[in-house]
Order: sequence, then structure tokens, then C-alpha cells
Amino acid sequence: MNDQHLHESFRQQFGQPAAGVYFCPGRVNLIGEHIDYNGGLVMPCAVTFGTWLLIAPNSSGLLRFRGMNFPETLDIPVQSAYEKQGKAWFNYPLGVIHLFAQAGHSLQQGYDLLYYGNMPISSGLSSSASIEVVTAFTFNQLLQSPYTKLDLVKLTKRVENEFIGVNSGIMDQFAVAFGEHNKALMLNCETLDYTAVDVPLGEYVLAIVNTNKPRNLAESKYNERVAECQEALKALQQELPIKELCEIDADALHQHKHLITDETIWKRVRHVVEENDRVKKAAQVLEQGDLQSFGELMQQSHQSLKELYEVSGIELDTIAEYSQRYPGVIGARMTGAGFGGCAIALVKGSVFESYSKDITTYYTEAIGYEPSVYQSVIADGVRQLS
Repeated sequence: MNDQHLHESFRQQFGQPAAGVYFCPGRVNLIGEHIDYNGGLVMPCAVTFGTWLLIAPNSSGLLRFRGMNFPETLDIPVQSAYEKQGKAWFNYPLGVIHLFAQAGHSLQQGYDLLYYGNMPISSGLSSSASIEVVTAFTFNQLLQSPYTKLDLVKLTKRVENEFIGVNSGIMDQFAVAFGEHNKALMLNCETLDYTAVDVPLGEYVLAIVNTNKPRNLAESKYNERVAECQEALKALQQELPIKELCEIDADALHQHKHLITDETIWKRVRHVVEENDRVKKAAQVLEQGDLQSFGELMQQSHQSLKELYEVSGIELDTIAEYSQRYPGVIGARMTGAGFGGCAIALVKGSVFESYSKDITTYYTEAIGYEPSVYQSVIADGVRQLS
């Protein structure tokens, strides 16, 4: 989809030209899964794919939401508070505008908003965070609100938690807002301190393989895992002065194993603490330019998500395990919340085409329908395009 097509679509929808164009990428998490809501370290990066928002003020007093990827539309009068409207996509931007209004930054006029995304929906690339952050970034400029980029990240996390009703952490919004070209963000989800870590891809590319098994976070076992982690934390707090599971390392956890009597809860907390340790190791090996060791940590991460956290599934395992055996691949794992969605792999650029064909054939024979295979670079975060 080129810029001209987007502008033509806006004019067709609303009968006027767009006044501004904004873009926010999606993200993949390279390593550090299911620990963002446990105060741990994650290592996401922004990707090439994302969400465009074209916008213009109107004189109708209405917010008019249109999406080129979705049939649902919404025309709603500008007001001082808004409520969630069913389960449609436009709740993500509506929630942002609601929280702006609650903070005293109400809209004084109507706006026409057209969204277009080239990310596969429900794939785990954070299309929802991309929509939220591009909306917040846009209105922060238009309303001349005083929010910093970090304020916008916190606000859009509240949209996800309070307006949408998903107990997600802050990683997705942070990654798509602060992403940097060729760098991963090692983010402390508790303090929000981060370090931009060079990812020396060299002759390798980032392959994103969508299982094409959609999943809805709010209806998946995501909230169940959050509750299991909270149960583990309460048990450990009997002897340890911690506020989050990721305040301890694997050694300290094993010394206090007697506090966790439920085998399932033990598996969950083991994954969280060991995965947090893996992120620290990942930053060290990337700083040394050792992509091979980073790939090995990715594979350990997948194994843990499969066996201890149990958020993978036959689709993701088929992709990750096939990729791990494939010549020219040095690391592969599921990424995102799991239960479908995407896996990622570090693939030698010279074999990407054959890898893409071979994994499509293998997966289709094993699962019964095709995956989608994409190639991405590590990209910049949210920005105004024109």
C-alpha cells in the first residue's frame, strides 16, 4: 500500500484530504517472554510492519473511525467520556481518546480517522499497541498535550488494562514507541529503565512466521498465567522481601522451592525467573557480537515456554522446531503471548527464500493450512510521516 493509495482512500471515505499521516510499527520480542508483568527484563524490537493513521479535523462534531483492514466503522459525537463499544477494533483508539479526555485534554472538534495496518491481525506482533500508540502520539501533537513519549506509553497501557480489559504488561507499547533501527531494547518492566542493545544481524535476517491460528488475548489463558504468577509471588513472599518474581535469580528460587507445593505453579515460576536470567545473558552475548550464542538462548527460551509455561502449541512448536533444524538458521522461538500467533527465526539472508518455501510446505503438511512468512529489519518507533 503506497502513500498515494492511502491518501486516495482517505479522500473517498471522508470527502476531504488528510491533514496528517502518522506511523507506528509493530514489535516482536526477541527474548524474555511472559515476564513483562512480573517486573522482569524483556528484549523487544520494532519491526518494518505497522499501522498508518491518516487524520483531518471535520466540522461535524463527530469522531469518524474507519479501518481499511476491518469492516466495522464508528461515528460518535465528541464528548467528555466514552465507553467501550462491543469488541470492535475501534475500541483501541476510542480508549486513548477517553483517557485523554479524563486527563483534561478533551477534543474541541470532530476528526476523521483512517487506519491501515500491514501486520497480520491476532498474530502477536502487537497490532493493538501499534493502533493505541499511533493514536496517542497523533493527538498529543494535535492537542499540544504535555505528554512525553514515556507518558504516552503508560497511558496506552492503561487503555489496554482498563478500557479493553486485558491484564497485559507495558512491553508492547514501550517497544513500538521507543524502537530504534538495528537495536533491541533491554527494558526493565518494573523501573522502565532501558538500554538500546546493538543486534549485529550481519548476513542474517529476522524471519517472522505467522501460524495463522488467530488468538484473542482477552479470551486466552493469558489472564490465567498472570494469576498463577501472582500465586507464586505470594508463596515466595513468606520468606523473601520481594515485590516481583523477577527480583530473584534461579539460584535463589531453587533455595526457596519448599514454599511452592503446587507442581504447576512451580513450573510457571521457574520459567519466569530463568527467562529473566536468559535476557541478561542475551544482552551480554549481543554486546560481544556473538549472534550464535544469542540464537541458542532463543531456543532455550522456546523450550521453556513449551514445557514450563505451556503457552506454545503444536503450530508454534512445528515452526520453531523445524526452523531450529534448518541449515542457515541459528535461532528460533515463539514470540508474543503464544496460543497461536508468530514465531521468529534468525535466518541467513542467502537461504531465506528456500527457507520460506520449505517451512510453508512442511507446516502445511503437518497442520493442514499454510503459514505466512515475512522478512523484517529492526526498525524505528512511532513517528509522523507528513
